[in-house]
Parts: sequence; C-alpha cells; structure tokens
Amino acid sequence: MQQRSDGAVGSPVPSLSTRTVSHLADLRRRHLKAIRSRWRILPPGKIAVIVLAVLPHDQRLADMADSNDVSESTVRRWRDELITLLAAQAPRLDRALRKVAKRGGEVVLIGGTLIRTGAAPGGPICEI
Repeated sequence: MQQRSDGAVGSPVPSLSTRTVSHLADLRRRHLKAIRSRWRILPPGKIAVIVLAVLPHDQRLADMADSNDVSESTVRRWRDELITLLAAQAPRLDRALRKVAKRGGEVVLIGGTLIRTGAAPGGPICEI
C-alpha cells in the first residue's frame, strides 16, 4: 500500500481523470446536501477516488477500507450510493432506443450487443 498524490492510500491506480473525480464528488456533495447530512468521515473527492479504485480496477473493498481508516461496509455503501446516483443520470434504455428509432436508426450497438430499435430496415447502426 502507498500514499497517492490524491491523499488516498492503497495500491497504485491508473491515473484518473480530474473531470471524472470532480463529477463523482459533485454528485456526492449534492446528494449529501439533499439528504441534509452534516457529518462526513472523508471529503467527497477522496471518496470518489476510493470508489473509482474499487469499481473498474478491482481494488478489494477491505484493502481500501483498511488503508483509509474506514470500515469495509462504509466503502461498500459509498460504492452503492455513487452507482445509484450515476444510474439516476443515465437515460432509460427504452427511451434511448425510441430516440434512436426516431432518428431512423435500425439497431443500436451497446457493449457489443446489437439491439433492434423497431425502426424500418436500412437505417444506420448507432454505437453506444
């Protein structure tokens, strides 16, 4: 484990976009303000870095928790909260498919899976 430039402690993580960290931190700040939470063990930016280390980089929850003096359940809660906040921002699949069909798209490629939109054949393929 090592101390990173962002202040979090853990295994080295590939460089994270400042924009991504800021976006997650802002989501968390707004959420905490909405639920009127006053007490925070760590600042939202540091929580965002921890969650980003846990999600795509397979950093173990227990390792990140121990390294940052919080419990494993706290890191799990932060992860789940940020996933929920991000999911709330994402368009629903049915609405996105209708939008593509309205523009004349026949199929949409999402993560390597073709999904038919119901539009007339011959339209463009949209990749998401």
